[in-house]
Amino acid sequence: MAVFDLTDLPPTGALLGLDLGEKTIGVAVSDATRTIASPLELIRKTRFTAEAERLFKLIDDRRAGGVVIGLPVNMDGTEGARCQSNRAFGRNLLRLRDLPIAFWDERMSSMAVNRMLIGEADVTRARRADLVDKAAAAWILQGALDRLRNLPT
Repeated sequence: MAVFDLTDLPPTGALLGLDLGEKTIGVAVSDATRTIASPLELIRKTRFTAEAERLFKLIDDRRAGGVVIGLPVNMDGTEGARCQSNRAFGRNLLRLRDLPIAFWDERMSSMAVNRMLIGEADVTRARRADLVDKAAAAWILQGALDRLRNLPT
């Protein structure tokens, strides 16, 4: 398979959402009906092969129909080095396994999640560090799910 437009992902099965950080990968999963995204796991980055193996296990366990990777687009709409890095991560996954991958604009997802964790959940700074990447992955995936649900028919 290749990189898909979000709207061209296979129509069934759960989706995994990824928030690729410098030290961690936040992982979220949708339900089978693609209605709700939930934080799933935080993968500490070590080496790509180990990260990919863990992701493939999660994909298999959840019978996921595709992966949505957050794309940190600049506020002016341009793509910088972080976008290139995330796109390379997707291409490298495809070299190991044939699976549907789409990218979703994640502008301000971490900021929004931090604001929510501070303001609404009153989570301490230490606890936020453990939660923010998983929650950002869910935020990214939920945005993609909402977009898919609101497509014209």
